[in-house]
Amino acid sequence: MNSLKHIFLIALFSFCTGAFSQTVYPKITGHFGIMHPLVTISNEQTNVNFRDYYAVGFPTGINIWKNQKIGFSFEVVPNIKAQGGSDKVTNLLFHPGVLVALGNGYTFAGRAAFESSGRYGVTPVLNKTVIKSDNCSYFVAVPLPVRFGNDHPATFTVGFQFGIAF
Repeated sequence: MNSLKHIFLIALFSFCTGAFSQTVYPKITGHFGIMHPLVTISNEQTNVNFRDYYAVGFPTGINIWKNQKIGFSFEVVPNIKAQGGSDKVTNLLFHPGVLVALGNGYTFAGRAAFESSGRYGVTPVLNKTVIKSDNCSYFVAVPLPVRFGNDHPATFTVGFQFGIAF
């Protein structure tokens, strides 16, 4: 029984220190972030976050890297809006896409966008890893969502995102 406990502790320690991290492809990673839409523009109006309301999204995803250069990603992003003393989840975004490693810590994500609000579109994202360790990395990103549909004018948004990948 004592040797079984030692094996368990060694396995747990090895897992926590990254000894079982994947070095072959396909490679599976995950990420979680916080996304702030800064400004949204349409032919009818311009909306600026932090002025009359506060909107925030929480992108959570799984990435499957085919090789060092290309991969597939799937995100789910709940969006929350606080305005006038109340807050609520306003939308759930389904966000599949392709990942392209550009080198020097940069990655391009080209995502399709399907929102529970009835809107759809695309979201090109430029991502930069700013801190990398053996077990995780921290990143910043600039998402540029373009949305259509649901009897609203087309919109273009500039956002800022930061998060952790593991």
